[in-house]
Amino acid sequence: MSFQLLGDSIQIKEINETIKQVAPTDISILITGESGSGKEVVANSIHEHSKRKNKPFIIVNCGAIPEGIIESELFGHQKGSFTGAIDDRRGYFELADNGTIFLDEIGDMPLGTQVKFLRVLETGDFMRVGGNRNIEVDVRIIAATNKDLSDEVLNKNFREDLYYRLRSINIYIPPLRERKSDIKILFDKFIENYCKQNNIVFKGIDEYAMDFLLNYNWPGNVRELKNFCESIIVLYPDRKLSLDDVKKHLQIDVNGTDRSLPIIFSRPKESTEKDFLFRALLELKSDIIDIKNFLSSMEVMGSREDTFKENFIIQKDRFKDITMEEIEKEILLYLLQNNFWNVDKTAEILKQSTRNIYNKLKKYKINRDERWKE
Repeated sequence: MSFQLLGDSIQIKEINETIKQVAPTDISILITGESGSGKEVVANSIHEHSKRKNKPFIIVNCGAIPEGIIESELFGHQKGSFTGAIDDRRGYFELADNGTIFLDEIGDMPLGTQVKFLRVLETGDFMRVGGNRNIEVDVRIIAATNKDLSDEVLNKNFREDLYYRLRSINIYIPPLRERKSDIKILFDKFIENYCKQNNIVFKGIDEYAMDFLLNYNWPGNVRELKNFCESIIVLYPDRKLSLDDVKKHLQIDVNGTDRSLPIIFSRPKESTEKDFLFRALLELKSDIIDIKNFLSSMEVMGSREDTFKENFIIQKDRFKDITMEEIEKEILLYLLQNNFWNVDKTAEILKQSTRNIYNKLKKYKINRDERWKE
């Protein structure tokens, strides 16, 4: 089985190239990225391209193991070392000897266990819980986390020495919303695989539905896209998927919460700007047909109606060259004009403060005559 990250974005191409470079070595790897972005796929790929590919590949979710037994799970225990230890038991590190161990959610590993893990990293040996002799293993270590470990170090939740020991090679996987060119490739592959496994004939998806998928924020990343593909072709069989099908499926989660607006996982200093942009982009792109029909019939400020630009929507062929600031300015102009330059209303739509909108107007030198000057 061949493991690799699918996509033609620059980020994915660079990650796959990095995997080819580091896989043949025994160096420890730290994989970072949001939940569902593909960290386990990268770990699998590193193992499959390594000299250990025919040896064990042990996956351990550190966040799923209770703190009281995690050392026993990782390093094993001796009979009688604690209540319930009725026999000697090998841990995951012994089971992974000569192979690879993938420690997912390493940021959730308890501080006490981190000390013992650091020793394994540096010396290759450890003691079982309740044991009195060192056990040596030859294990390639790959770790992953969706946490910012530098913040965890500052908050005293993660050891600084272990952090610097792990981060010598760090493979960061960007969220799906930052590599939108990969969405269509992943969609096609997931649909193809699921249809083949279940003998389903896929009737296709219309242009506007796919456009919505490309501009949806995918808070669950690739995992969410995969689950979406598998479920929607079961829920809507024997017909071409429409925009309504896609929106209906994505907008409501199990709690009945509206999912049409994007969920931002950016760092605090970036969240305001990106939230502004993604919310407005989704409003513009979620239903192009309705917007165009609306614009064609609306009255725009009396005698200036005939000069209003109906093609304000950012076309696909402009996304390659247009800057983020140009997109943001275009969006802000549209919403202001569409609400008769009511800044309070525009701020409410974008879920921004009025002060922030005024700062944008000043930044982009926008005034009521801006559109008519173009």
